[in-house]
Amino acid sequence: MKNALLHVIVNAVALLVVSVLFDSIQVDGFTGALFAALILSILNAIIRPILVVLTLPITVLSLGLFLFVINAITLLLTDALLGGLFEIGSFGVAILAAVLISIVNLVLNKLIQDL
Repeated sequence: MKNALLHVIVNAVALLVVSVLFDSIQVDGFTGALFAALILSILNAIIRPILVVLTLPITVLSLGLFLFVINAITLLLTDALLGGLFEIGSFGVAILAAVLISIVNLVLNKLIQDL
């Protein structure tokens, strides 16, 4: 439970960082980022594994880069579910955000492990 909560908080911080970098990503404060991170975590636990299995051939052919497209889809689903709390301007921005969120999550998780 503690790990899951920490993961949601790290995702919220990553979403805030990405929203600062891209004008077309809007997050309604830290509360909006927390709700978006919670929904994103739920979608990553339920929807993402299904999408990964369904797109396995293209993921293998792209050497795993298609996973960023899957992450972008989960970001857009989060946008659709939350409406005004979390908004992404376009699919292209969602892909760039997916890449940056992955990098920020990697760095933050490494920093947390070192503590």
